[in-house]
Amino acid sequence: MADDAPNPVVNETIDTDPDSTEWPADMQNQAMAQPEPGLDMILDISLTVSARLGSTKMLIRDLLQLGHGSIVELDKLAGEPLEVLVNDKMIARGEVVVVNEKFGVRLTEVVSAMERVQRM
Repeated sequence: MADDAPNPVVNETIDTDPDSTEWPADMQNQAMAQPEPGLDMILDISLTVSARLGSTKMLIRDLLQLGHGSIVELDKLAGEPLEVLVNDKMIARGEVVVVNEKFGVRLTEVVSAMERVQRM
């Protein structure tokens, strides 16, 4: 090996203090290009959204007697808002609407973030 050949091993000390102005320029650019993880990490998580018109309790005997045309009374009155649930937690109330021959829910009240956290 010739004495004037480049040495492949480089011993270089890099100050990793984020407040230091001695960071190499390529490391500063790389650190700036990678944003802190935030909501982007969870935006594609699948959740179950459902609308609940009401509920009732029934005896197994009564449940087994249900058939075509049976009516199940719910604990809500006609015209009362239904509940919108995400993973079985209520997040809003709304009213039933029809959009392009499909049912939908128009939100009339959204539970505050503080209430949602308290219900968890």
